[in-house]
Amino acid sequence: MTDPSAATPPPDPAEVPADGTEPDTTGDTVPEGEPGPGTSGADEAEPETEAEPEAGAGPDDANSADSTDEADDVEAPAGNEDGGDGAEDEPNDAPESGDESAGDRPEGESAAEGEAAAGLNEAQAELAAQRELRARIEQRKAERGPVEAGAKLSGTAADLLAAVRAVESGARPVAVPRAEEPAAERPAQAPAPAAAPERTVRPPAPRAPAVTEETATAVRQVLARGGAPENLAPQVAAVLGEGAGRALAGDPWQLLAVPGVRPEQADGFARALLGAECGPGDPRRAVALTAWLLEQAAQQGHTALEIGAVREGLARLSVPEPEKAVDLAVSEAAVLVFQEEDEQDQVGEDGPEDGADPTGQPGEGQGQPSRPEAPVLLGLERFALAEESLADGLARLVRTVQAAPWDGSELARAAGAHGLVLHTGGEAARAEPAALAAEARTRGLRVVLAAHTARDGAVPVAALLSGAAGPGRDAEGALALDLLVVLDAPQLGLESAAALVEALPDGCRLVLSGDPHVLGAAGPGWVFADLLAARIAPVIASRTPDPGPIGELVSGVGIGELNQVAAPGKEVVIVPVRDAADAVHRTVQLVADSIPRAIGVPAGQTQVITVGHGGSAGTRALNAALKQRLNPGPGRFGGFDPGDRVAHSPAPGRTVPGTVVSADAEGLHLDCGGTRVVVPKERVESALRHGWALTAHQAAGARWPAAVVVLPGDAAGGLSRAWVYTAFGRAERHLSVVHGVEQALPRAVAERVAPERTTRLRPLLDALLADEES
Repeated sequence: MTDPSAATPPPDPAEVPADGTEPDTTGDTVPEGEPGPGTSGADEAEPETEAEPEAGAGPDDANSADSTDEADDVEAPAGNEDGGDGAEDEPNDAPESGDESAGDRPEGESAAEGEAAAGLNEAQAELAAQRELRARIEQRKAERGPVEAGAKLSGTAADLLAAVRAVESGARPVAVPRAEEPAAERPAQAPAPAAAPERTVRPPAPRAPAVTEETATAVRQVLARGGAPENLAPQVAAVLGEGAGRALAGDPWQLLAVPGVRPEQADGFARALLGAECGPGDPRRAVALTAWLLEQAAQQGHTALEIGAVREGLARLSVPEPEKAVDLAVSEAAVLVFQEEDEQDQVGEDGPEDGADPTGQPGEGQGQPSRPEAPVLLGLERFALAEESLADGLARLVRTVQAAPWDGSELARAAGAHGLVLHTGGEAARAEPAALAAEARTRGLRVVLAAHTARDGAVPVAALLSGAAGPGRDAEGALALDLLVVLDAPQLGLESAAALVEALPDGCRLVLSGDPHVLGAAGPGWVFADLLAARIAPVIASRTPDPGPIGELVSGVGIGELNQVAAPGKEVVIVPVRDAADAVHRTVQLVADSIPRAIGVPAGQTQVITVGHGGSAGTRALNAALKQRLNPGPGRFGGFDPGDRVAHSPAPGRTVPGTVVSADAEGLHLDCGGTRVVVPKERVESALRHGWALTAHQAAGARWPAAVVVLPGDAAGGLSRAWVYTAFGRAERHLSVVHGVEQALPRAVAERVAPERTTRLRPLLDALLADEES
C-alpha cells in the first residue's frame, strides 16, 4: 500500500508561506496547492479522538454528538429542522433519513405526458407507494392473526421467545420453524409484445387519510397538559392515527414515535402528565424505549439488533430490568425476535448421521470446535416484513424467468439466462447496463432504465414507483416490464427495493448495477451488499476504469490507498487550510472566483461537499457564506430567495437539487432539473435547505463538472474510506480538496472501512433458495 504522506512532495516555499498555509489567490488560477490528495505538511499530527464512523455503531450512538452533529437542534420534543439526509448530522456515515419527517409531502409537477396522472404530486405518490407496500404487509399480518397486547404468546412467536430464554440460560435452543406463507398467485405471464404500448394508464396514487380537526385538537390539548409544543400535534396525529389524543394521554411515551423526540423529552412529558405514577421502570416506558432503540438503529442502517445490544441500550436509559423489558416488548408485539436457523443445530427426522453426536457436539477426539450459534435478533415488524417481502420477490424472479440465449456482452448473456443479475463498476461502467437496456429494446422487450438520481437517460426509482414515469401497471398492480435495469443500486433502500421487486411481474428480469465502494443507502437495509454477499445471482464485474486523474485517484481510494496523481490540467488540487473559518473562506473563493476563471466551470455547476450539517464548516455555515456571496438577499420566503440553490427532500433519504424560482400563496416554486416542483409553505422548513453545500450522502448518485470537498479539522471523526470515495467521485472535470484534517485523511482511507449493517436479507434468501433446492 502506498504511504500517502510519502507520496506528496513538500510545498514549494515560493507558493506556500512558512506557516504551511496557502495564500489567497488573486490571479486567474486555482489557489496553488499540490496536485493530488496528499497531506498538508504536518507529518506527525495526530487526529482528535473520534466516534466510529459509518452505520455500524450501537443503538446508543444516536445520542452521541461531535463536530459533525448538532445534537441540541431539538430544543423541545419536535422534529429536526433538517430536510436533507439526516444521517450526516451523525458522525456515522449511514442512513440519512433520521431527521426527516415521513409526513413531508411537498407538491410537485409530474412528467406524465399529458396523461391522467400528469398532475400527480411525485412526493405524495412516492410515499403512497410505500404505504401501499405497508398495506400489503398489514394484510399479511392479519392473515397471521393478531397478537393482543399483554396476551400470552403461542405458536411460533412463543417458540421464538422460548429460544431467547434458552440462550440466556445457556441451554440449547429449540429449532424454530420458519413461518410459511402462501405466495400470492399471479396470472400466467403473457408473451411480451413486440413493443411497449403507445399509451399506458397510470392510476392515481392513493392519498393518506386526512387527520381530522377533532383528532388534532385532542392531541394539542394533551400536549399542552404535558408542556410539549402544540405544533407537534399534526405529527403525533399522523403517527398515532384516530384516537391519538386518548392514546397519548394513556401512554405518554408514545411521543417517542414522532421523529426527533428524545427519551429525556418523552420522560419530561410523561412526568408532567402522570405525576407520581411516572417512574423509570414503568412498563409503558420499557416498551417504548425498546422500539425507539430499534428506530435509532434503523437510522444507522440496521434492520435488526442483537438482543444484548438492545439490553445494554435500555440499561443506559435507566430501565431497571432490561431483560424483562425486552420480554415485555416482545409479548406486547412491539418488537419481533428472530434467530435464523443453523443447519448444524438441526437434526433430521431420521436422527443424526452415523458416528455423529446427537447433541451436535464433535465426537471425542475429533478436535473440531463447534460453530457459534446464530445470534438472537430483535427487529421492528415493518422492517422484518419488508425484508421478507423482498426476499420472497427476489426468489420469485429467480425461479420464474425463462432462460434465453442473448448474444452480446457478458452482461447481456447473463441477463438472458437469469432473472437476477448484479453488475459492479465505477462511474464509467454505468454505460454497460445502459447499453444492455438499449439492446433489449431492440429485441422488442419492455425495458426501463432507472436510477437513484435522474441522469444518463434513467428515470428516478421514486418516479417509477409513484407512476410519474415508466410503464403502467396491470390489474394485479405489476409493472408492464420484461427487463428492469437499476443504476446506483447501493442507494436502493430496503422499503423501496421491496416495493420495486413486489411490482415486477413473474418472468421479469432484474439487473442491479452499482459501485460497491460508495456509501450505502439512507435508512435501514444494505440491499446491494447483502445480495453480493449472498451469491444468489451472477455478478458481472466491469473492467472499464474511470478515466483521468480523478478516476485514478478515486480508484486508489477504493482499495485503501491515497495516492498522488499527475494532474497537469489542475484536475485535482489540494488547498491546505488552518481552521474551519479559513476553510469556509477558501471554499467561497474557489466556487465564486478561482474555479470559474481557471477551470471554466461556473459557480452554478460547482458542488460543495462536506462531512456534516453542523459545525463551523458544515453545510449550514457553508451555505450561509455561499449565499451571501453568490445570491445575497433577505430570505423573505421562509429563508429563501429566487435564485437560491436548494436541496429538496421529497421523502426520507432522498435529496433532489434544485433552484428557487418564485413563491406565492401555494408555496415555494422550484426548478429541479427541468421539473417544476411546489413545496407547500408549511413544509418548507422541514423539506428544504440551501444546496450550494451538501453532505456526501445527499450528493451520492449525482455528479457535477466541479466539486469542492471541504475537510475542516473538526470533521476527522466523520471520515471513512466510503465517505472519501463517494465525495471525491462526485467531480467530473475538477476536484478541489479543502484540506485541514492532516493525517486523518490518509488514515481514514487506509483503515476506516464501513462496519457491516445488521440485516436479515441474506439468511432469508439462503433459506428460501435452500428450500427450493431441497
